[in-house]
Amino acid sequence: MNAPLDALAQHAQNFGDRTAVIVDDSGGARPSTTTFDELNRLVNRLAHGLLSEGARPGERLVWCGPNSLEVLATIHAARKLNLVAVPLSYRFNAEEMVYVIDNSDATTVVVDAEQAALVAEVLPGLSKVRTVVVFGGDTPAACRAWDDVTAGQPEAEPEVEPGSEAGAAMIYTSGTTGKPKGALRTRTDRQIVFALLAELNMLHENAVHLTTGPLYHSGPLAFASLSHTVGAPIVVLRKFDAARWIELVKQHRVTNTFSAPTQLKRIVTLPPADLATADLSSMVTLIANAAPVPYALKQEIVEKLGDGFLYEVYGSTELGVDTVLKPEDQLRKPGSCGKPYGGIEMRVVKDDGIEACPMEPGELFVRTGLAMDGYHETEEQLTELADREWKSVGDVAYLDEEGYVYICDRKKDMIISGGVNIYPAEIEAVLHAHPQILDAAVFGIPDDEWGESVYAIVQPKPGESIDLDELRAFMEPRLAHYKLPRGYEVRAELPRTDSGKLLKRVLRDEFWKDRRSAV
Repeated sequence: MNAPLDALAQHAQNFGDRTAVIVDDSGGARPSTTTFDELNRLVNRLAHGLLSEGARPGERLVWCGPNSLEVLATIHAARKLNLVAVPLSYRFNAEEMVYVIDNSDATTVVVDAEQAALVAEVLPGLSKVRTVVVFGGDTPAACRAWDDVTAGQPEAEPEVEPGSEAGAAMIYTSGTTGKPKGALRTRTDRQIVFALLAELNMLHENAVHLTTGPLYHSGPLAFASLSHTVGAPIVVLRKFDAARWIELVKQHRVTNTFSAPTQLKRIVTLPPADLATADLSSMVTLIANAAPVPYALKQEIVEKLGDGFLYEVYGSTELGVDTVLKPEDQLRKPGSCGKPYGGIEMRVVKDDGIEACPMEPGELFVRTGLAMDGYHETEEQLTELADREWKSVGDVAYLDEEGYVYICDRKKDMIISGGVNIYPAEIEAVLHAHPQILDAAVFGIPDDEWGESVYAIVQPKPGESIDLDELRAFMEPRLAHYKLPRGYEVRAELPRTDSGKLLKRVLRDEFWKDRRSAV
């Protein structure tokens, strides 16, 4: 077979002694340093081992576990074997794991020993699963140990008809509105991908990537994978720890990372003594996404960590990264998530089907070569315009005169009070500017007169308390009267997914559960 060499194989051939993966010892990880040659050999042994266990191109492989060398090796092996890689959150309970493994039609599961017992427990009900491979610890009965699967296997490239350069993947959405859906992607647009890397200033020598978030989430996974695509080493943080993150950036001269706002808040609220030791002089690209990035948080990042490297992107599991807001625009364009790049196009369409004028909100539609193939095994698909090239994930947005995009909110999160549309994200942005608030959620609750009224739940920063009368006084001059929350509540923590998305459904359900209809 004369197929072109896989990207990892090329790196092993061209600069095999270059470091590919550094696993930090925090969070119970097994520390290690692995070169591209060593990684490629490991990946090939695993690939041949999976073939000997019956894996065949086109099948689904579920992987589960905190960030690790083995997780990265599994992702590479799946690509080389033309398998569809399906990440599974290691924080799922048994029922949630069964749903994803079964719904994805997975025949192979590769799992960290931390989660192996739970997978083994539900295995009898997973008739499609042929093999479960366990790494990093004890192997339950009916499962195969990683070392046994890879032992004695060839280190040559597996003889399999190649798939897409990036590999096929099916990432399950976080399920903020119900059961998660598998977003299947079997191809990508190389030209757009490299335009994104250029836009984010990630195509340079001496690049070093740090995993801030869990790799089962689409953003951290995409940027870690792209780092290996361009031959850059990855520093693996098994589980996020803000203080350790600061240390690793300094120790390894990290140049880029991807983070949700939740982790960035944890970093900038570290004790002053910890922040005093920070050295982000090597950082070129700190990408923020997975949830709206409050303007107040951007100001804190610039003030406490430094300026010139913060990028915000807008995107989704379904449509990839669609806009980029560069460092020079972070404080110049408050509320914006940037502009499209690389030939990606955007349109804002009003409820009457007419395209909106600048500064006029409507549903955001995107035309991009990064769109998923579709959701797996469900009739529910993205909203599309008539030509089916323009797709929407349900966000309400507007464009300014320069073409910058501003996300108002998810259409489903919009509050309609007395017939007036109110966007919670705008109110949350003001709440985030309060010096004692770490997190905030705004949503509509039942109101017999107005249909819905605005309600806010806030989470204080560590060691802080929030006086609600003072908070009301803080909010009143900053918002129009009809946007002001009619009720406030303080809670120790707000429900978020591991990727940082706020689970407003959980909060809303507390207020709407006895109603026949939830607006």
